[in-house]
Amino acid sequence: MQRVVLLVDVQNVYYTSRKIYQRNFDYNRFWRRATADREVVKAFAYATDRGDQKQREFQNILRAIGFEVKLKPFIQRADGSAKGDWDVGITIDALEYAEQADIVVLVSGDGDFDLLANKLREKGKRVEVYGVPQLTASSLINAASAFISINEELLLR
Repeated sequence: MQRVVLLVDVQNVYYTSRKIYQRNFDYNRFWRRATADREVVKAFAYATDRGDQKQREFQNILRAIGFEVKLKPFIQRADGSAKGDWDVGITIDALEYAEQADIVVLVSGDGDFDLLANKLREKGKRVEVYGVPQLTASSLINAASAFISINEELLLR
């Protein structure tokens, strides 16, 4: 049985799914698809924490599915912009846990991860990227072993 690590960039999948489809990503369906006939080594969902009740309920749903939820405080800058980026954390976990896995699944459209995907493939790992096609960097799609479109079948109804 192949071993898999799941890495979900929660903010990225939330905003890209909402922008293109006006719907939310279905984490249960994703889990079933990405883990079918595979042993899960680790599954992380990376999110920002605004401290509200609805968000805590969502995080508990992710935990019930099987994800370890990693939170970073949401920071609002004086100029109105926000910070809550998990790129470095996702990269560190991917490199660390890939040693125990055959497949690394990344849910993000962020082109910054193309370097990570290339490095993992150099190490002999299969890299599956799930993303909203219109908002996924072509460099990331090209760096992946396989690109799986987030479309109707991976969205809440």
